[in-house]
Amino acid sequence: MSNDEATDLESRRFRDALGCYPTGVAIITAPDGQGGHVGITANSFASLSLDPPLVLWSLDKKAYSREAFHSAGYFGINVLSADQVQLSRHFSKRHMDKFASVEVELGEGGVALIGGCVARFECRTHRTYEGGDHIIFVGEVVAYEYDKTLSPLAFTGGSYAQTAPHIHESPDGEGDSDRD
Repeated sequence: MSNDEATDLESRRFRDALGCYPTGVAIITAPDGQGGHVGITANSFASLSLDPPLVLWSLDKKAYSREAFHSAGYFGINVLSADQVQLSRHFSKRHMDKFASVEVELGEGGVALIGGCVARFECRTHRTYEGGDHIIFVGEVVAYEYDKTLSPLAFTGGSYAQTAPHIHESPDGEGDSDRD
């Protein structure tokens, strides 16, 4: 086995190990500086701070939309609902205009906000950091909304999944385990 093959195998194993941790699925959007928008499917979205309200996500340095996200100054995070698998797949492919068939509202800084999502966050880019083969975007949340009647879309083990309350969780959210 060549070194490249071993590296590829180890990379696949590492991705498989990371896939053991379920994540939500979001579409990250930004204005493209030419009157349109860029958007990607991501599962790297996470909360960072409550005071000030900060979130983060990461983008592959080789992404076609890298420059647009870097120069936009704002980005939107659209947390997908369980019935938006096709939308997730649509934004995970390379298209020139991913928004041609998607109805959006414009948020702060001109970010595209998609309907039917569990939550939507409008963010001002606070900082960016180098992170290996990715760029980490930290955003200050300037507006948000959510719909607790919808179930979020999840991703685990390389497949889409749905969430459900755990059998040990009470209806009021006061489970019997400690929380951070």
